[in-house]
Amino acid sequence: MTPQRQLVLDAVRTLGHATPEQICAQVQTVAPAVNITTIYRTLDLLEKLGVVRHTHLGHGAPNYSEQEHQHVHLVCHECGAVVESPSDLMNGLAERLREVAGFELDVTHVALSGHCADCAGTR
Repeated sequence: MTPQRQLVLDAVRTLGHATPEQICAQVQTVAPAVNITTIYRTLDLLEKLGVVRHTHLGHGAPNYSEQEHQHVHLVCHECGAVVESPSDLMNGLAERLREVAGFELDVTHVALSGHCADCAGTR
């Protein structure tokens, strides 16, 4: 683990969920010479090693988190809030997809879109 890779991993741990740009900004507070290309390459390597994972929470850049950080993301269309829910809420859907389509769903890589409780209550 090189010092730069450790800085990227530390940034992911500190930020929880973060885009590569947010991770880069965090790393640059300690090592200003590290650029976004290095961040992307390091995140790719760390993901291949099974240390981090990415999730697409919308149309923007992927968000990275630690591998152990496993849950389903609920993304509100209206206010943009992201709520974490236990991944076992998806067990029924995962089982149904396996039975019907032979598809193995990675429930920890899922972001569901809709309206949060606050926004749904104002509709």
